Amino acid sequence: MAVAAMTEIAASLGLTENELFHQALLSFLREKKRQGLPLKLEILARYGADSITDLESKIAQGVVVEHPAWEDLIVAENLTAPGGTGCPS
Repeated sequence: MAVAAMTEIAASLGLTENELFHQALLSFLREKKRQGLPLKLEILARYGADSITDLESKIAQGVVVEHPAWEDLIVAENLTAPGGTGCPS
């Protein structure tokens, strides 16, 4: 986005450019998190787990087969991490 356009948008919203950038970044990260939630829930449901901790416990106890559950656990953890998408770039 051109700097002039960002300046105009910020001014029209009564924000500084930094405030606009900050709010835009927060919105972007929230949307990424929202998009990852269905995948996280799908992974947990696949193994009958209520949480990431529960899935980790099921793997450790041998209740679920380690492979591919371990890889799925890593994806679910990445989805939970701040800004995580669960997908490699």
